[in-house]
Amino acid sequence: MKAYRLPTRRAAVLFDMDGTLYTHPEYQQSQIDLPVERLARLRGKSFEAMNREITRHREEWAAAHGGRKTSLGNVFTAFGVSIAESVRWREELYEPERYLAEDPLLCAVLAQLAARFALAVVTNNPVSIARRTLAVLGAAAYFRAIVGLDTCGVSKPHKAPFLKAAERCGAAAASCVSVGDRYDIDIALPLELGMGGVLVDGVEDVYKLPDLF
Repeated sequence: MKAYRLPTRRAAVLFDMDGTLYTHPEYQQSQIDLPVERLARLRGKSFEAMNREITRHREEWAAAHGGRKTSLGNVFTAFGVSIAESVRWREELYEPERYLAEDPLLCAVLAQLAARFALAVVTNNPVSIARRTLAVLGAAAYFRAIVGLDTCGVSKPHKAPFLKAAERCGAAAASCVSVGDRYDIDIALPLELGMGGVLVDGVEDVYKLPDLF
């Protein structure tokens, strides 16, 4: 876990979802593989060929943008899949209930944080998937807002989802902290917006947040 410029006065904590509020490599990988499989079928290609094209695009994009990474949703737009279509695919394909379970320790930590800060989820999945995920984890009651891919119609990293979450929490950007497992997606832009950031390696680091805050 690494903290970046935490504000002295904190009003809201904005959490990424996948790889942050839970750690489940198999489910996280399925969220990459399933859309790629669908795109491959639509293009009449094998999964392996489609995956190579997407990997090549990611590498070329990173090389042209100083080594930064972008989201799968943004990558898919380069292959003709709109954000709206990505939302529909994810709603049809993703099954958090198949992989995840209630996490009492996470809930205890969130209860501590929610007593002091407004909590929000900022995710590149649709709001419906975020709600289902929080329900499975037993954590839905602790979040004031969910901002998903279908809320602003753009994928992180983009300022709109973070600013929308801050607005729904009734907090100024400078009093927010973004928590996530990918620096380029979850942390870098919030820092540019004046927020603080905490980079985590998974939910095991989230368990330690009360000690940090």
